[in-house]
Amino acid sequence: MANSASEADMEAAGPLSVPVMGDPGGVRHTGLDPESEQWVRALESKGRPYEEACTRLHAVLLRIARFEIGRRATHDVAGPERDDLAHQAAADALLAITRKIGQFRGESKFTTWAFKFVVFEVSTKLGRHFWRTPGVTLDNEEWERLPDRFGLDPGAETEARELLVDLRAAVDEVLTDHQRRVFVALVVNGVPLDALVDKLGTNRNAVYKTMFDARSRLRARLSDLGYLPTSTSRPS
Repeated sequence: MANSASEADMEAAGPLSVPVMGDPGGVRHTGLDPESEQWVRALESKGRPYEEACTRLHAVLLRIARFEIGRRATHDVAGPERDDLAHQAAADALLAITRKIGQFRGESKFTTWAFKFVVFEVSTKLGRHFWRTPGVTLDNEEWERLPDRFGLDPGAETEARELLVDLRAAVDEVLTDHQRRVFVALVVNGVPLDALVDKLGTNRNAVYKTMFDARSRLRARLSDLGYLPTSTSRPS
């Protein structure tokens, strides 16, 4: 699975230097780095300094949103639709940031803190977009398409089919209902992670944990059946 967003992703979205925004006045925020203090003071001000800060911040958020959507989105989100999702994510992130600017305490740089808002909006919007496709449900099970999705060599098709029969039985026998639902959605049906998070009303870390536990159980069962070597190492 893809790694969670980081400051490296932010840098890949484009340069994040902050132009000097003037001095909007107000109380100095001690303990903040100079760039973060500029952002906070401007976003807590009024009039022109506030409007200029919002314009600049929106541009930063839009670059990040475009990068994140490009990194996560499947082929069904492209062209004007993809850019529209990026603009929606940037706008909603900006609104959330301006509403919660008083909660920024400086544990990280302001841009890192703001980055989390736009990543959340991208995840939410991509997740909801997936379920708008006609006929897409969480109840479908496409086991017969699994060999093709994994790109297995046709010469190994018979062995692959035997493995899938035992894997499907293991999924039914050793996983909890929740683990089975998550595993089938992600691995069998190819549901994007963000879409599953949206449907289950959970978060990415919770889904990662569920998948880790499910794969540990399945690996143990497949090892017992002789498909995998018995190992105490972390499951792949």
